[in-house]
Amino acid sequence: MSGHSKWKTNKGKKMAADAKKGATYTRIIKELTVIAREGGGNPDTNPRLRAVMQKAKEANMPNDNVKMAIKRGTGELPGVVYETVTYEAYGQGGVAIMIEALTDNKNRATAELRNILSKKGGNMAGAGSVSWMFTKKGYFLIEKSQIQEDALMDIVLNAGAEDIKTEGENYEITTPVQDFEKVKQALEAKGVKWQDAELTMVPSSTVKVTGNEAKQVLSLVEALEEHDDVQQVYANFDIPDEILEQAANEE
Repeated sequence: MSGHSKWKTNKGKKMAADAKKGATYTRIIKELTVIAREGGGNPDTNPRLRAVMQKAKEANMPNDNVKMAIKRGTGELPGVVYETVTYEAYGQGGVAIMIEALTDNKNRATAELRNILSKKGGNMAGAGSVSWMFTKKGYFLIEKSQIQEDALMDIVLNAGAEDIKTEGENYEITTPVQDFEKVKQALEAKGVKWQDAELTMVPSSTVKVTGNEAKQVLSLVEALEEHDDVQQVYANFDIPDEILEQAANEE
């Protein structure tokens, strides 16, 4: 997990610029619409909706945008119907990649993503080829400077977390999906802030890639993430910190 989570954290430094371009808002709006359609528009009874509403708040999305997206999902307002599609692929060095997309045209999205993979040295894989390597988990990234490991362990394990690891200057916590909200609430109650908190796909094993191959993998992942229909890209690469930081800081 550490390789891709570090990449996401470093990329987070550019979130403000991304939001200005509207890419972040577009992704969140699609997600709100689909989740409201599937589970209803009440965040008290739809925890997935509640989590995405929190993501919208952190991205400083106007409340009106959030409300309209939810109403499109529940049918109170007319809107585009999005389909959830998951693609599986391989990148350089045998890195496994999972791509989650929300699209109003599956054929177009498939063709465009296949084209990105081809141009960037990856290739589409059949259903089930890589998905077995990933498990959905709750995930938190917390700076070490905030709290001692023993104290953090007491908080999160009592709330249902299954693992806590030290990674550089941070702690990484994983939880079962059903305990994600409980762990989040326990951290909030103790005033512990996080750099990242999300439901994600955690790989069972990682692939070490270095040098030019590592840069190519990151270029592929970034190109996939920039596609309008792509919501999330998960990969099982393990790349040296200096390459991750260099790539994340490049404009």
